[in-house]
Amino acid sequence: MTATLASAVRALDNLYPPALKEEWDRVGLVCGDPNASVTKAAFAVDPTVEAVRRALEWGADLMVVHHPLLLRPVSSVAATTFKGAIVHSLIKANCALYTAHTNADAACGGVADALAGLLGLELTRPLVPDGRDPRAGIGRVGELPEPARLREVAQMLADGLPPNHHGVRIAGPVDALVRSVAVVGGSGDSLFDAVRQAEVDVYVTADLRHHPALEAREEAEFAGAGRPYLLDMSHSASEWGWLERAAEQLGAELSRSGARVETWVIPEVADPWTARAERIDV
Repeated sequence: MTATLASAVRALDNLYPPALKEEWDRVGLVCGDPNASVTKAAFAVDPTVEAVRRALEWGADLMVVHHPLLLRPVSSVAATTFKGAIVHSLIKANCALYTAHTNADAACGGVADALAGLLGLELTRPLVPDGRDPRAGIGRVGELPEPARLREVAQMLADGLPPNHHGVRIAGPVDALVRSVAVVGGSGDSLFDAVRQAEVDVYVTADLRHHPALEAREEAEFAGAGRPYLLDMSHSASEWGWLERAAEQLGAELSRSGARVETWVIPEVADPWTARAERIDV
């Protein structure tokens, strides 16, 4: 049986309930005919021009992304802008666009759980639980199977992330032994208070700005324990691991009603940084 877009949207909404989104966020169906058939679904973190081109070349009739294309209100989607051109290309190709953003961050089996799974964290719980569902919420807190050096945890992340020019930045003594970990996919420097309350050894996230990160380290050192240490990644790379899980979950959800859909994770990460230069001391 062939899935319809309406049934695919229902499945995605079940997996990543829109009620879990932040108030400012825009999630759900961006464009597409609910009665259209869905046989091929492509997944990407960002709905970039290149990602959309790859999805359409593959023959996708549904594209599932993490970051919203139209987060801020617009008065036009004319093809004279790159976002308008993306919408036009999707509609011309009969390809729907669906966004699962902060609702996918918070949902069970979503972005946070995928990042926790990359480190093999055990006994996980939300860093900031959702008031309606204690299993859901922003971030995850858990423990490594065995204590490890901070540099080893950083390398584990680097090995598990898609290639990017950011790498994994370390704040703290690289030989420190750690076990308890908090993870937040995407920008996480607004959650330092919750991380301190969780009393973890290391905080893993992305997009850490200078002042919040420096103050967090200064406060940790002043308190005497020196923890939490920090591991900082590329924003999109920190969320990329969710895509494979999302593709599997959508396929499984639709198969319960007898529908089949082919899925594909677009392999490239839409990181704006294309190269990196480092000082070489002669």
